[in-house]
Amino acid sequence: MLPESSPFSPDQRKALDSLLAGFDVLQRGWLSGFLAAGAAAPVGATAPVSAGKLTVLYGTESGNTEALADRAVKDAKKRGFKAVMKNMADISPADLAKEENLLVIVSTWGDGEAPETAVGFHKEFMTADLKLDGLRFAVCGLGDTSYEKFCEIGKQFDARLEQMGGKRVAPRADCDVDYEDTYSTWVASAMTALAPTATVVAAQVAAVAGSEEFGKKNPFPSEVNENILLNGEGSAKETVHVELSLEGSGMVYEPGDALAVQPTNCPQMVKDVLNAAKLNGTEEIEVKGAGKKLLADALREDFDITALSKVVLKKLAEATGSAMLGELLAEDANDKLRAYIEGREIIDALIDFAPNGLSAEALTGIFRKLPIRLYSIASSLLAHPEEVHLTVAAVRYETHGRSRKGVCSTYLSDVAKSGTNVAVFVQPNKNFRLPADGGTPIIMVGPGTGVAPFRAFVEHRAALGSTGKNWLFFGDQRYTYDFLYQLEWQDFLKNGQLTKLDLAFSRDQPEKVYVQDKMVEKGAELYAWLEEGAHFYVCGDANRMAADVHEALISIVENFGSKSREEAEAYVENLKKSKRYQRDVY
Repeated sequence: MLPESSPFSPDQRKALDSLLAGFDVLQRGWLSGFLAAGAAAPVGATAPVSAGKLTVLYGTESGNTEALADRAVKDAKKRGFKAVMKNMADISPADLAKEENLLVIVSTWGDGEAPETAVGFHKEFMTADLKLDGLRFAVCGLGDTSYEKFCEIGKQFDARLEQMGGKRVAPRADCDVDYEDTYSTWVASAMTALAPTATVVAAQVAAVAGSEEFGKKNPFPSEVNENILLNGEGSAKETVHVELSLEGSGMVYEPGDALAVQPTNCPQMVKDVLNAAKLNGTEEIEVKGAGKKLLADALREDFDITALSKVVLKKLAEATGSAMLGELLAEDANDKLRAYIEGREIIDALIDFAPNGLSAEALTGIFRKLPIRLYSIASSLLAHPEEVHLTVAAVRYETHGRSRKGVCSTYLSDVAKSGTNVAVFVQPNKNFRLPADGGTPIIMVGPGTGVAPFRAFVEHRAALGSTGKNWLFFGDQRYTYDFLYQLEWQDFLKNGQLTKLDLAFSRDQPEKVYVQDKMVEKGAELYAWLEEGAHFYVCGDANRMAADVHEALISIVENFGSKSREEAEAYVENLKKSKRYQRDVY
């Protein structure tokens, strides 16, 4: 790590190299700031206040970019900036004309879509006629390399800001799901470019992720109290209710928050990957942040060994020199590449393009870190002190002649049995919150596992004694087998804590009926609730359900509010802007 030209003896270099190699990015950043501060200023000295104004603009889906924006602002203030953070949901593109220095941190949701809270800003920004000649900017995008349009929204913001005349001060960062190192490098580069002479004192301690003891870098080993199958015998679905202990963690959450779960890979999948690579798993490798481990252990605990993407295939092509794979990755073969990736996993690519196997280092070199999974919390702390509950649909299917299963969903259904530990931390979601006034009516649309946060909502309001009316639309396949939390909802209805319950079981009659159909059926009353000030919530599948519910909501406003289509769309958009229409979709 240290060059021979450094002012240290060979023995000193060797000792320092050995020590530094064991530090993570946070520790190296702290040490760098500490030493720099010691050389530049006395302990306790403050940064100059002449760096100017800085706005950190963020667009978030699950809360990650908001957390990073908060860290960036704290860092900027210690460098002398008058720094503020702004949510894309709360400003208009025209406001950017007033900015001097701008950091944009934005996630890409799904395959190239803007995050829920930033949809309106993004749409307006991409067509706005703005001159930003005096603006200095840098963009950090969060995304997932398993999607073709990786970090697409970050790329669009970066290009558009430059087109408008802004001056890019640091290269755009495209962060995968394991974003810590990439983000830290980007923010340090951007801050240095914006304020190269600022003095940063040791008190900075290099952008700590949060004040809680347990978090992304240090998940809490939560003991499983219960793991219960919710579906009845004969159901085509497998949905489990998992109760986890938070005793001793100090972690708290609010209704609407998510729980991050760090899974491990299925042992059979580990064996299959080892067989495909012609390895036995006893090989020893170096794992970043974990030191030396046996290959089999690392494949089970540290790497994403399933999700196939163009990035993975490029790395595999470099490792194998496969001519077939090279043809698939050619610029004019995008359609063929897309067709190949669809329904396949990394195991398929190893079999197809690495017939002679790989070394342990080459194999692990194609993987990214095993990502966490987020699940909507299905409980209220007021109802279940020191516990957190999840509602999880186990994903199992078959494609290309091979059985597949979701990594985390089947980890929670098959492995996380009572008495075992699961690594977790709370992921706040400030964009999916109950009204501050407990007397405000709420309408909840949550088919399938989308009902999870609404169980938390109703439990919480019941525990608080809130007087607001609660209306739930729930749907699934069959009443007899798939009515999740049936007895609880019936008790809430009986006790008056749930005002209305409308059900849509799609397979119980010849014509399929969905939650959006029930909404339209009750359209007059639903619109009346909205006019009373009700908040409207949607949770669940984004691909079809959320879009269908959105369209149903517009049609209800149009028909029962005696409005034109354009007026109805504006009405619904105003519900969003006033945070009376919130979605948690996936």
